[in-house]
Amino acid sequence: MRRRSRVRGALAAVAAVFAVAALPGQAYAAGAPGSYTYDPGAESVGGADISAEAPKLEPGGVYKSAIRSGQKLYYRLDLDAKTNAYVSAVVVPKGGGKVGYGDGITLSVRDSSDDECSSQDALFGSAQYPRPIAAYASRRIDKDGTCQDAGTYYVLIERESKETSDQGEWGLELRYASEPELADPSKAPTTGPSSWPSASPPPSAATGKSRRGGAGYYDATSLESGEWKDRIEPGQTLFYRVPVDWGQQLFATAELSNSTSEKSAYVAGALAVSLENPALGHVADVSPMSYSGKPISVPFDPLPPVAYRNRYDSSDDVGGMRFAGWYYLSVSLSPEVAKPYGQKPIALTLKISVKGEPGKSPYKGDAGIFAVTQGDKDAAREGQSGAQAAEAGSERGTMKLVAAGGIGVGTVLVLWLGAWTLIARRRAVAAPAAPTGGQYPYGGPPQAW
Repeated sequence: MRRRSRVRGALAAVAAVFAVAALPGQAYAAGAPGSYTYDPGAESVGGADISAEAPKLEPGGVYKSAIRSGQKLYYRLDLDAKTNAYVSAVVVPKGGGKVGYGDGITLSVRDSSDDECSSQDALFGSAQYPRPIAAYASRRIDKDGTCQDAGTYYVLIERESKETSDQGEWGLELRYASEPELADPSKAPTTGPSSWPSASPPPSAATGKSRRGGAGYYDATSLESGEWKDRIEPGQTLFYRVPVDWGQQLFATAELSNSTSEKSAYVAGALAVSLENPALGHVADVSPMSYSGKPISVPFDPLPPVAYRNRYDSSDDVGGMRFAGWYYLSVSLSPEVAKPYGQKPIALTLKISVKGEPGKSPYKGDAGIFAVTQGDKDAAREGQSGAQAAEAGSERGTMKLVAAGGIGVGTVLVLWLGAWTLIARRRAVAAPAAPTGGQYPYGGPPQAW
């Protein structure tokens, strides 16, 4: 019975492994207007009102927090004297609330003496309606720079909201990324670019294909060069991502179709489009376009090719193009559009062009999120969301484990069963003659073998 139990246990283990591998992936759908998909792996953390009680953030970590109107929150970083550190914050106001011009947050990284290393704002401009907006700040190692020493640093997030705006709590999604070490620091540039190609690419001849945008940076839908069709509802923000390698230049245009409603009205700041880099630092946006029921088109101004030297330019749109990796597009449609035109989705077209041959990474070893891998290119070609791409990678790893485990378990079972058969045969040869009638032809009652 013990031998049978072992066999059953081994077979059950193999079956369990294959059962796990066969679990279906979760269905993906874009969020409803006003919703935001947080990274499900985000750790909940409460910022501190005083620096001495600031919770520590870990490199590679994703965190979920919240901030009230007028509040200042501290988070702690423990940094060495050689690593560039970036912390981003996605601000998620509650749907249905009111925001005014200049409402938002200022995000900064500061040393233990409260000297600012860098900062960036995430503010609502002329498109005054709640939607996720992002900013980042860094501690960067530079010759003759500030904040160069190892030690304790702080991330400070300050929220500003006018008295006439919603004073309720806003969600925060924080990410802490460390930039890889340079392969040869002596060859690193120290000045920003002086010029770059500004000619827009010719229109794509390909017919647009459907790609459903995500509801957050975590599940942003992957796009490659081409024309992509979607639909967006008033009050909704859709997220997309595009892999852009070293030396490549990104061009992007968002187009909103006409409304089928018989009504006609002017809605100011109706369509807002924003671009963030792989560290979720704000790069650029287009001036929010008004909408009167007719088609509108909003292209980004030509951005420089991705290059390490871009960081030495003080402007967000140039300095933000400092990494290879996923670049994120968010497209928001004002909830005010629903008043004259109804809640019915309006057709949205994204025209994406990535120009230039991929260049060599300046980093030593694995660049992590600051690289474009073959898996990233596959995800962009297949239109996977970030969540789907991660799940596919996990499933591939599981299948490799299953294959390796299957071979190992199978080999052990074959050897064990072979030994068992040999032992049974030897017992049969050595056993006394069976009683008359041959009740026990194998030398004993069945329960003995």
